Amino acid sequence: IFDLGGKFDRSFNEAAYNGAQLWADQTGGSYREIELQSDAQREQAMRRLAEAGANPIVMAGFSQATPLSVVAPDYPDTTFVIIDGVVDAPNVRSVIFSEHEGSYLVGMLAAMASETGTVSFVGGQDIPLISRFACGYAQGAAAVNPDITVISNMTGTTGAAWNDPVRGGELTRGQISQGSDVVFAAAGGTGLGVLQVAADEGIFSIGVDSNQNYLHPGSVLTSMLKRVDVAVHDAFTTGPSVETGVHVFGLAQEGVGYAVDEFNAELITADMQAAVDAARAAIIAGEISVHNFTDDGTCPVQMQ
Repeated sequence: IFDLGGKFDRSFNEAAYNGAQLWADQTGGSYREIELQSDAQREQAMRRLAEAGANPIVMAGFSQATPLSVVAPDYPDTTFVIIDGVVDAPNVRSVIFSEHEGSYLVGMLAAMASETGTVSFVGGQDIPLISRFACGYAQGAAAVNPDITVISNMTGTTGAAWNDPVRGGELTRGQISQGSDVVFAAAGGTGLGVLQVAADEGIFSIGVDSNQNYLHPGSVLTSMLKRVDVAVHDAFTTGPSVETGVHVFGLAQEGVGYAVDEFNAELITADMQAAVDAARAAIIAGEISVHNFTDDGTCPVQMQ
């Protein structure tokens, strides 16, 4: 079950699709899919798949948690997998990513690439999950340059915020006018507008969830990878017996990271990559602690 924003958002939902499709290509198996058009369809979609005998049922997005908590007890023999949400039920696998860790790394790259000393962030829906991206990004940037300015804007307060590239572009222009020369988008389909304006205005952007470097070669500095594809592929491969409970995917589990490929290799110097890889190792070793915004609703780095 894809979240609002659509299967081909080139970001979060598309990563989920890629994982499902890889499983189908490898096994010759088939899967059913539902693209939600509104919040009201969530519970109905879950029940429809469960009644049809689908098992496991994988759903992308934190907004699936409340309806799943209602539906899961009614189908005790069906295993449900929710990505980005937690539901405490014996037949639910909750997959959580340490987005703050991956965002810290791309924040470092942003600060190293910035010439103005100002970088920025455009989030989708204003929720703690997206603030976790923003706060990790700000921490990474400040680790490189303690005097850096980090501007942060959210697109909106409803699910529509994930699919508003025009608004994403407007926010980016506003940030550029305040001096930003690197912008990180964690906004689903809205982020496509952020990346486009960054390319048009000659600043760097940072993609999210999927590798978006190819969208604007030479303009996208890197992408913060969130391996939603791996979570879906693992669930489909294991099948109904996939282990339930809460599972966290951070740097140590290669659940998050940053992308270097032929589209951005010239933008990431050897020194930049060495610094980020050293920080990655230090985070995994516990030598660097990245504050998780969702723990207490605070961020140690001030954002504008």
